[in-house]
Parts: sequence; structure tokens; C-alpha cells
Amino acid sequence: MLFRPPRLYPITDVLLSGLSHAEQVVRLGEGGATLIQLREKNLAPDEFQRQAAEALREARKRGIRIIINDRVDLALALKADGVHLGQNDLPPEAARRLLGVQAIIGFSTHNVEQARHALSFPVDYLAIGPIFTTSSKIRADPVVGLTTLRKVRRAIGEIPLIAIGGITAENAAQVFAAGIDTVAVISAVVADPEAISRRTKQLLAL
Repeated sequence: MLFRPPRLYPITDVLLSGLSHAEQVVRLGEGGATLIQLREKNLAPDEFQRQAAEALREARKRGIRIIINDRVDLALALKADGVHLGQNDLPPEAARRLLGVQAIIGFSTHNVEQARHALSFPVDYLAIGPIFTTSSKIRADPVVGLTTLRKVRRAIGEIPLIAIGGITAENAAQVFAAGIDTVAVISAVVADPEAISRRTKQLLAL
């Protein structure tokens, strides 16, 4: 059965928001988010595991699905809903064997060739980006732009396509018009901790 992601896919960031992953999940859930990715590049592994476990408990209370960025081992240990993999992470085939058929597995791509190649992987969705310039990633890949985004959409058929990178309430409509299913956002929702719920509602209303 084809995975159908919601229109908005928020991603947590402790450094940017100043909040724990659990606190972000609570506020994102108050704004209406139903699928959230926990992304962590700075905390010690044991601290991220502790925070991820707490975030997952809060998510379960609210019917929110949780995807873990990169860490298949953590997704397996915590029984998260799935994992999001980058080009240099554990291969999707191995992740699928470990996590099982029910897990949601996403995979990052940055051009048409990578997206086409990823169609052979056992994944539930593809991500493409960065669409615009982003400050959420220290060593960001080259900007994809809307033209390449449209080419990727045509190239991959029906598999859900999630756009990420520099997407805001002001430009999200352009991204949806290019044919994607979902926008993934970090700064647009969590950069101001007091506005997380409001910004989530704003993006969902588009």
C-alpha cells in the first residue's frame, strides 16, 4: 500500500529552537502536525536517545508518527515509525530488513539521477532538496530549484515526493505547484520556539 504523507512534515532541531525534541513535538502537535522527523547533529548519542524516547512518548499520546533521521539503530530500539536515510547512510535494503515491512523509510535525493536510481530501493517516499538556499544544514548540497523539482516529479511517477530546503509560508505554494506531495520544514516552524504551533497551523492552512 502506497504511503501517503501529510502535506506538512516538520523536522526538529534542538540547537535552532532551544527546546528538547519532546517539547518541539508537543508544540508541533498543538499546531496540527501528524508526522514529525527527529533530526539531531549535535547532542551526544545517549542524550539524543533519551530525548527521542521522551519525544516518542509524547507523540504516542497525540497520534503523531515519528521518523528518526539517519539512526536506524535508534529507530529499531525505540520502535519508532520509521527512519529517514541520506545518500551516505545505511542502505535502504538493510534498513528494511532490520525495521520490517511496516516501517516508513524515506530517502534523500539531490538530482534527477539520484531520484531515478532510488526507485529501485524499498522506500516509501523520496525527499528532494535543497529547493532553496537553507541555513539549517552546515554543508548543504547545491540548490535544486523549482525547474529540477518538476523534472524529478515527472521522472519518479507516483511515489510520494517530499521537498525540503528553504521552504517557508511565503514560497510553499510555488513548491506545491511544482507537483510535490509534502513540504518538509525546519527553520520555518521551529526557529522561533514561541511561534511553533502558530507557524505549523499557518503552513497547514496553505
